[in-house]
Amino acid sequence: MSFGAQLDASGTGHFRLWAPSAHSVALKVLGPEGLREEPMRSSGDGWYEARVADVAAGDRYLYRIDDAIEVPDPASRFNPEGVHAASMLVDPLDYEWQDDDWQGHPWQELVIYELHVGTITQAGTYAALEACLPELARMGITALELMPIAAFPGNRGWGYDGVLPYAPHATYGTPNELKRLVDGAHSLGLSVLLDVVYNHFGPDGNYLSHYARELFNPGHRTPWGDALALHLPVVRRFFIENALYWLEEYRFDGLRIDAVHAMYDDGPRHFVDELIDAVQDGPGRERHVHVVLENYHNEARRLRRPRVSQWNDDFHHAFHVILTHETEGYYADYATHTLERLGRALAEGFVYQGERSSVSGKPRGEPSSHLSPLAFVNFLQNHDQIANRAFGERLVTLVPRAPLRAAYAVLLLAPQIPMLFMGEEYGAEQPFLYFCDYHGTLADAVREGRRAEFAVFEAFSDESRRACIPDPNAHATFAKCQLMQEDRETPACREWLEYVTSLLELRRRAIIPLIADIVPGTSRYAVRENVLTVTWPLASGGALQMIANLADERAAARELAGKRALYSTGDVSGGDTLQPWEVRLYAPNRHAEARYP
Repeated sequence: MSFGAQLDASGTGHFRLWAPSAHSVALKVLGPEGLREEPMRSSGDGWYEARVADVAAGDRYLYRIDDAIEVPDPASRFNPEGVHAASMLVDPLDYEWQDDDWQGHPWQELVIYELHVGTITQAGTYAALEACLPELARMGITALELMPIAAFPGNRGWGYDGVLPYAPHATYGTPNELKRLVDGAHSLGLSVLLDVVYNHFGPDGNYLSHYARELFNPGHRTPWGDALALHLPVVRRFFIENALYWLEEYRFDGLRIDAVHAMYDDGPRHFVDELIDAVQDGPGRERHVHVVLENYHNEARRLRRPRVSQWNDDFHHAFHVILTHETEGYYADYATHTLERLGRALAEGFVYQGERSSVSGKPRGEPSSHLSPLAFVNFLQNHDQIANRAFGERLVTLVPRAPLRAAYAVLLLAPQIPMLFMGEEYGAEQPFLYFCDYHGTLADAVREGRRAEFAVFEAFSDESRRACIPDPNAHATFAKCQLMQEDRETPACREWLEYVTSLLELRRRAIIPLIADIVPGTSRYAVRENVLTVTWPLASGGALQMIANLADERAAARELAGKRALYSTGDVSGGDTLQPWEVRLYAPNRHAEARYP
């Protein structure tokens, strides 16, 4: 790596820090023999370097800036006592991998499972998560997606306020325990994706402004803090090397890039495009490595390349309105012609392909109907969409069972890549709230800011009602979100788990073989009353077709008379009457035999 500390075979440490705002930098190393302090020489262009003999993995070190402040290494491989303490020297070759034959999954095989390491189990560690993997693999999950694990302040948090992008968060375990998690996942046939944040640094533990003010772009600001100067070559290299570090040193199978719309790049070529090239031309040449974007702007041009896709908020928002009838906030853009909007998301990808948003008042998106279904990751819930509710309720507590069954049939049997949020597969009822571990005035600001966000909603127009919104800093808020894995064995959860598992098995057997045969640019949708029909034509002839009655009343569909469905949430022989909330799937007979629910 260009950044950070490296150990060589002779026991010499090579330390490099980019500190263009500093006048002097000294290195402090603490090992078994005690504390040593070495001046670092300036090597030009803002770089300071030092070579120190007789250091070893496990030694701690800090940088002293201008004889005024001591800071950890921004490229630290591990900070065991937290983001305000010393960094630790790590030997990256100290783990013996068992997955040398692992090639990953082709994109069409992925069923993504988003999770938060700290709340998926009561222990909240990599080791505890590893114990959950056999069950996830058995039910048909093929890829984990870890919410950010780069070191952030405190013991609990979502990870989007990270300040040490190269250091796995110490509360979850050691670097080798993280590698063991990835290794174990690969042994079970599970890919592992990592959520990374390259649009801002968190507010607590961010010392960069003391010695690298040039890293920030004063011309822009994100909703979460100062924007990064991504147009500068050294800043681009810091984050691109970080992406490659996770993919190579930890053997992750892909990255989810947070909030691309909040990456402000004043250069001639956008940072995220260079990042995608580096991934695909690097580790992506050797195995299946994927990039998933989060991008409010719906920039379809970034999705033309294979193994690049985007979280499709449009699919989620349209379906959420159908299921809950909620139309406040950003759901207002989906309040009318909702079934048509869902159909467009399933057939063409984005709902907003340049149309004006009624919420922002601005055009949003680019034409996407020419793209493969694999350019889109669909979901009914994720960490944001659950926690964007004041009390973090999941759909299972908001929506009756029949509509939910229909929604999951659509999600898991459509050709786009489906994603589940942890616990969703068995109907977990624990909320998922925004939580963090700040203190003092920052904690006060976050608490009041969280409550103020909901003032625009009718249900929280009263201040006393807003005061009931859980405090993100309270340990109890975090604890409410922790799953109880034993809940999977209750009758209701076991029934839901079996239903989701049956859908995933059908996807594996009947849908995945068809995805590569779908002809991009030819898919279409139609709505008659409350019946949605989506058709994905196949190059080999015929089509994959989904027909859904997303209403509480029966619906006639005379064109179905005499046709036998591949699958139905009702009776597969069906006839020309669709039951309330019935979803049917049709495919050419040569591809799969009929299947009852």
